[in-house]
Amino acid sequence: MGMILSMFAEAWSAMGANRLRTFLTMLGMMIGVAAVVAMMAIGQGAQLAVNASIASMGSNLFVILSGASTSGGLRVGSGSAPTLTLLDAQAIAELPSINAVAPAQPGTAQVVYGSNNWSTQIYGTTPDYLTVRSWTLESGAAFTDTDLRSANRVALLGATVAKNLFLDEDPVGKTLRIRNSPYIVVGLLAAKGQSLDGRDQDDTILIPVTTALQKLFGSQFQGSVRFMMAQAVSPEKMEQAERDMTELLRARHRIAEGADSDFTIRNLAALASAAAATTKVMSLMLGAIASVSLLVGGIGIMNIMLVSVTERTREIGIRMAIGARRRDILLQFLLEAIIISVIGCCIGVALGVAGALAAMEFTGTKVSITSQSIVLAFAVATSVGVFFGFYPARKAAWLKPIDALRYQ
Repeated sequence: MGMILSMFAEAWSAMGANRLRTFLTMLGMMIGVAAVVAMMAIGQGAQLAVNASIASMGSNLFVILSGASTSGGLRVGSGSAPTLTLLDAQAIAELPSINAVAPAQPGTAQVVYGSNNWSTQIYGTTPDYLTVRSWTLESGAAFTDTDLRSANRVALLGATVAKNLFLDEDPVGKTLRIRNSPYIVVGLLAAKGQSLDGRDQDDTILIPVTTALQKLFGSQFQGSVRFMMAQAVSPEKMEQAERDMTELLRARHRIAEGADSDFTIRNLAALASAAAATTKVMSLMLGAIASVSLLVGGIGIMNIMLVSVTERTREIGIRMAIGARRRDILLQFLLEAIIISVIGCCIGVALGVAGALAAMEFTGTKVSITSQSIVLAFAVATSVGVFFGFYPARKAAWLKPIDALRYQ
């Protein structure tokens, strides 16, 4: 132990004799570690943001779009032909692989409360929409099946709509106007944030689908809706649920075998997984690119240690002449490389954390600084120091004492 402490003091003294060179050697390691910590924090922050968006969508989700339409030889996309109905939704809800289904008739309208007004997306749907989307209430209650049967003018407000219309006032129990018709606010939805495509999910109002069809938006055919959202009972039942829904809807719509379906089923879980995988790859790429800086820092350590060995050749010869063993010389120079690497790493971690926090403060980028990323950066930096410091240390240890003493 005493020998190690003595070598440590010797190494510290040797580095102190060339402070500027030692600092410049550390600089490469500092920049490398700072880049790794900052890039990993930004990459992991992006992953967390995507995961939060995925979670806000709901789990095991499908979107069922009504069919495409053709007019004057022009084919318009999915959702333009009224091929889905409320009765289709009821039939899908009875499938054993489906937990819940919510038909939806969307539209945009100007909403007014007192002197405030706001243009927002309005969804005519059923109470099961909250189940499908895993959406909770901040206050109040959801509209009921009675509201649905009676087509009552009741509404659930998203957080953004409530903030812009009611400011700090509690909206529950108040009456707002949608296209000059009064609607009672029965509940306030909990905030969900942005979706994967960047839309504000809280900028919305939910009303009974029957109210939307009969009193607000109307529909081309009685009971037809633009799309539905369905939730499978479990992730393992996703494929089964998609097959069941496809067979049921084709049978209900009397579509002949071999003919194209007049609806489209999209697996949102698959889309979400693809987005998460893409973000993970991006995070790994950021870390890999930043790791190049560590490699450059390691090469800098090797270069300076080789110079140090050359400058101290006579010193090495004298030590060997008075009894120093090869492993003592090896350990001496290796310890110097490790000290440079570790100190540079510590400063680099501090710079990386500061850089990540600055990025979050000034750009709004979400970052995630974890102890695992810091430990990983520290371990890699130390390994780089040992790896690139070993060759110069070994070169010093294998010098012949007589040649070292003759070196000018």
